[in-house]
Amino acid sequence: MTENRQGRRGRPPNQALGQTIVGAASELFVELGFQATTLDKVAQRAKVSKLSIYRHFENKEALFGAAVAAHCHQFAPLALVEGVEGSAEDQLMAVGASLLRTLLSPDVRSVEAMIMADKTNQKSLSKLFYEAGTAHVIGQIEALLRQMHAKALLNVPDPRRSARLLAALIKGSDLLMIARFDEARAEDDDEIESYCRSAVAMFMAAHGVTDHGGRWPGSGR
Repeated sequence: MTENRQGRRGRPPNQALGQTIVGAASELFVELGFQATTLDKVAQRAKVSKLSIYRHFENKEALFGAAVAAHCHQFAPLALVEGVEGSAEDQLMAVGASLLRTLLSPDVRSVEAMIMADKTNQKSLSKLFYEAGTAHVIGQIEALLRQMHAKALLNVPDPRRSARLLAALIKGSDLLMIARFDEARAEDDDEIESYCRSAVAMFMAAHGVTDHGGRWPGSGR
């Protein structure tokens, strides 16, 4: 559990205050690293009492998980939003571009660099990062693929495995390496669209897009 939703002393957590605390913690984790960031420093940066932090979060690990989630939960497949329409390719392009932009954001890259630099806590922080970030993203993609399979837009018999595959295709973009020395090129809209279109085409080719008769290619249905 990343947030103490029951609160302390019978008082429910204040959502706005919780966001303020997470924002301050996010800045400090990037600036100082996990080890050097203390709850006292977070309280000072957020201009709240330490007790207020404990009303929202059980410990520093929970606060770190919430900070990661705050960044990664900004990603949500646009095609899952009610009323949004488009072809399977359009929906997957929206997902891929949104995910790649999230991975390219300075905040997310800084957190990843901070984790890799913290040899003492690297394993536990990586687990928190996976649970709060990567697992959430894969879950969102899985939900979208289940919808596409139900509508016969794609042949996705194992949505979980396919969601992991699509996430891996986007995570494997060389733009993430290029961003280390040429941010302008990595964040260029044309570069992002070009890579995502190639990744989506590869993904769709592997998941039997239906023909106009509603049959999977080669299936004879």
